[in-house]
Amino acid sequence: MAESGETLGTVPEHERILQEIESTDTACVGPTLRSVYDDQPNAHKKFMEKLDACIRNHDKEIEKMCNFHHQGFVDAITELLKVRTNAEKLKVQVTDTNQRFQEAGKEVIIQTEDIIRCRIQQRNITTVVEKLQLCLPVLEMYSKLKEQMSAKRYYSALKTMEQLENVYFPRVSQYRFCQLMIENLPKLREDIKEISMSDLKDFLESIRKHSDKIGETAMKQAQQQKTFSVALQKQNNVKFGKNMYINGRVPEERNEIVLKHTFEEEDENEEEVLTVQDLVDFSPVYRCLHIYSVLGDEETFENYYRKQRKKQARLVLQPQSHMHETVDGYRRYFTQIVGFFVVEDHILHVTQGLVTRAYTDELWNMALSKIIAVLRAHSSYCTDPDLVLELKNLIVIFADTLQGYGFPVNRLFDLLFEIRDQYNETLLKKWAAVFRDIFEEDNYSPISIANEEEYKIVISKFPFQDSDLEKSFPKKFPMSQSVPHIYIQVKEFIYASLKFSESLHRSSTEIDDMLRKSTNLLLTRTLNSCLLNLIRKPHIGLTELVQIIINTTHLEQACKYLEDFITNITNISQDTVHTTRLYGLSTFKDARHAAEGEIYTKLNQKIDEFVQLADYDWTMSEPDGRASGYLIDLINFLRSIFQVFTHLPGKVAQTACMSACQHLSTSLMQMLLDSELKQISMGAIQQFNLDVIQCELFASSEPVPGFQGDTLQLAFIDLRQLLDLFMVWDWSTYLADYGQPASKYLRVNPNTALTLLEKMKDTSKKNNIFAQFRKNDRDKQKLIETVMKQLRSLVNSMSQHT
Repeated sequence: MAESGETLGTVPEHERILQEIESTDTACVGPTLRSVYDDQPNAHKKFMEKLDACIRNHDKEIEKMCNFHHQGFVDAITELLKVRTNAEKLKVQVTDTNQRFQEAGKEVIIQTEDIIRCRIQQRNITTVVEKLQLCLPVLEMYSKLKEQMSAKRYYSALKTMEQLENVYFPRVSQYRFCQLMIENLPKLREDIKEISMSDLKDFLESIRKHSDKIGETAMKQAQQQKTFSVALQKQNNVKFGKNMYINGRVPEERNEIVLKHTFEEEDENEEEVLTVQDLVDFSPVYRCLHIYSVLGDEETFENYYRKQRKKQARLVLQPQSHMHETVDGYRRYFTQIVGFFVVEDHILHVTQGLVTRAYTDELWNMALSKIIAVLRAHSSYCTDPDLVLELKNLIVIFADTLQGYGFPVNRLFDLLFEIRDQYNETLLKKWAAVFRDIFEEDNYSPISIANEEEYKIVISKFPFQDSDLEKSFPKKFPMSQSVPHIYIQVKEFIYASLKFSESLHRSSTEIDDMLRKSTNLLLTRTLNSCLLNLIRKPHIGLTELVQIIINTTHLEQACKYLEDFITNITNISQDTVHTTRLYGLSTFKDARHAAEGEIYTKLNQKIDEFVQLADYDWTMSEPDGRASGYLIDLINFLRSIFQVFTHLPGKVAQTACMSACQHLSTSLMQMLLDSELKQISMGAIQQFNLDVIQCELFASSEPVPGFQGDTLQLAFIDLRQLLDLFMVWDWSTYLADYGQPASKYLRVNPNTALTLLEKMKDTSKKNNIFAQFRKNDRDKQKLIETVMKQLRSLVNSMSQHT
């Protein structure tokens, strides 16, 4: 029962498997057959049995089907056999017809092929035209780019490149020629950069070479802007020219001529002067800037331009080694600097960002410091005031020009004040030489005039007023020829000093102060030094010294006219609180004092020369009975000299006379007391007394008026009392009254008396060999020894008391 149950269960499963085998694809039979082997034992056998049974069933059905259709098949074969015969006939007919058609259609085929070929060509042509229409604008633009490159229109070429890249190349990017063009554009850009940079370098080199011409043009333009005001200043200041200093006035016709000449020069300059743009082609800068802007490399261009211009600035600011020797050296230096900054200012205003105001200010400050240092160094070598004045004018034009372009120039005007001091120093040196020449050429004699015309000539040069001189001729001015010449030269100095003060933008008060201070320096330092050197020269004699004192007196009186002269120039009243006064009074007073001192010195030297001629016989027994010859000559010399002193101020003549008498007295006293003089006789004392008497007679004759009583004779009082003491031999009175205010020999010094007495004692011993055998002589010797002893005691007591 169990086996029959399993069999019943297996049969439906085998049927299902067979259905799957029949209905499924052969590729999927494997899993189905595997299930047969995976089932129960003997399932494979049973399946095979079932399969065989199924095959038999199908064979039976196939057989039934064949039997059913066999007759129809036979009929069909019969029909086919009949159709084969007709088919062969039809085939022959079709073949024949085809051959006929082929023969007939050959020409049509040829024409059709031609039509096809033409249509293909037409289609290709249309395609080519379309493509060429697409490529032609690209080629035209590229051709345009080449033309622009050839014509050096690089900025336009860069714009064309942008259009090619952004508009045209994307349309034809699939073509090889386009790729070649695209690859060539960077090279073209680099070429443009190199070419534009080369143009920029040429431009920089050109403006470096022509910066002096640019600067000269700019300075001329700046000068033209001031022409009218300068002309008016000339009209107002011409009266302060040389003719003003001599004649005191300038003809109005001269003013008109100067003004007319100035405007004629201005008209000529207006025709000649070109603008900076006329001299410089700035297009390379603009092109290069635009090119680098388009290329997006503007910063590189700006840095390169600024770096190169700074290098050029340093070269421009470097002065030539001998620049200070000529004004052309300074002019070339200034024009190059002006040209440099004019170009920078133009670049600043016509380009955006290439240079900035901060950059130009920094560059100017650097340049200004260098310029000031250079001018300080080189101007210090200038010894010619005309060159310094031309340098000042160049600096003013230089400053005004750059100030017109917006550059600060206050430091330059401060520098001008330093150069003004140097200018004054060079003027002082120049005028020192002028004064020396005047003094050398002067004859130190009063100016002689023969008629009124000569009188007016002198008066036109020097402000001298004396009504007596105008009455009759010939006459003599008290001063010598150097006085009017010095007065004129002082005025010339003021005029020269005024020239430097022009165009410094200073007030009249400041100019007045400058003129007065520089004039004071001229008087107190230069003229005073020249006078002192003149006074100390060995060849200047007493007569010349007297004339120098007279000259300084008149120059001192003329100082007030010099002050009026400066006042007329500056229109600043002398009564103003801050007005500087001229120091002529102290200057000429010092010179006079020096001359007076030199007079005293030279007079004493002359006295010494006469005294050295003295040839006393100090052992003579009897005097000659008259004064010595050297002393007579000396007194005659003094009389003649003191006659010359009548033109000196009274105190000077009196002081000179008193000094001469005192020096003569001292020299005579020293002659007596000379240590080399070992002995002296009474005869020599008597001869010496005659000479002193002659001196006293000279003193009492009042060689110089103004002395009261016997004031001048007091110069010889020491000698007189000493000689009286020895002549009278009144030693008892001397010793008794010594030290008393009313003593007759108050001026006799015990030491002096002792020295002279010792010289006389030695002479007595030598000349009187037999003096010891004479009673009077022995008594005299004892008296001398007694007096000497008392004098020594007196001298010793005085020394102890001291």
